[in-house]
Amino acid sequence: MLLINNDVVAQVLTMRDCIEVQEAAFKGLTEGKAIFRPRIDTYVPCEREDGYYRFGSVEGSSGGYYAVRLKSDIVHWPVGADGSVSENKYCVQPGTFCGLVILYSSGNGEPLAIMNDGHLQHMRVGAAAGIGTRLLARENASTIGMLGSGGMARTFLEAYCVVRPIKEVKVFSRNPENRKRYAQEMSKLLNIEVTPVDSAREAVRGVDILSTCTDSIHPTIEPEWLEPGMHVVNLGPHEVSAAAAARFDVKVQQGKEGLPLPESQMYRKGIGGSLGAFVMGTEEQQKRLPRATKNLKLDEWPVYTDVLTGKKPGRTREDQITHYRTIGNWGVQFSSVSGLVYEKAKAAGIARELPTEWFLQDIRN
Repeated sequence: MLLINNDVVAQVLTMRDCIEVQEAAFKGLTEGKAIFRPRIDTYVPCEREDGYYRFGSVEGSSGGYYAVRLKSDIVHWPVGADGSVSENKYCVQPGTFCGLVILYSSGNGEPLAIMNDGHLQHMRVGAAAGIGTRLLARENASTIGMLGSGGMARTFLEAYCVVRPIKEVKVFSRNPENRKRYAQEMSKLLNIEVTPVDSAREAVRGVDILSTCTDSIHPTIEPEWLEPGMHVVNLGPHEVSAAAAARFDVKVQQGKEGLPLPESQMYRKGIGGSLGAFVMGTEEQQKRLPRATKNLKLDEWPVYTDVLTGKKPGRTREDQITHYRTIGNWGVQFSSVSGLVYEKAKAAGIARELPTEWFLQDIRN
């Protein structure tokens, strides 16, 4: 049994490998070689009067591994000076977080590893954006408009540079210091030109790829910003409005996500950053929970494997506006990427070993 922290993940996992192992796992979904259970969130009142406790889990299997990803968060939703609503979270205190991946062998059930999910999470989502970009963006796409400057915006850009010849990036986020820091760090890391700009509109004007990586629970782009030939990728489930989606010529989602349950007193859709969640609390307590912008109607959107197998067309013209939604297939992402990290960390001998017998028992459960 290995204990694998974020530093070890960063040492062994490259973006190119992360993209390739996920693509193979997604293909496995069409061949009966991979499976996942959609993310489930549960909201419980907490000690913070403007927040809620949220427990989230997702799981899946591929390549001989079974992974369960768990998150324990206190979430709250600050309102910006411009009226925008974002989702902030922490565990215990601001600045610390609790996310774990537990990896098992699907061959004999052995518990193999417990991992911090921080760096792995950023990498697997960035790789997902790279997969969609390789599938749909124009081959010569070289310029990016990036909305957001956090960890996901970093791995998204890294993935774009793996699959397309990126040369120039314009970045906007609401904090001027954050976007300046992002531009400096990513320019140095990727040896490309990254320029901070003063508005979202300026960031996306005239670019080949429009990328949104924010924690907003409302749309971040306007329909009129979309230009012929542009490829659009979004991180959050609520960053793209129905009006913007109506301008996409080609729409592809990574995979179906969310439980197909009707809303009820206990099960709600569109709460904060959750696609669907079980909710506890009194009527007064539940007033803390913000409703996100109504989600897109995704039932008829093809998934990545539909385009990969030729069931649905991808981009067929240079002037088409394409969109890739990185929601879905999360459980398969965690099983494939965590399995790869486990193999590399074990081979390198750089993870902490724990006795496997600590996690086994002789009482039938």
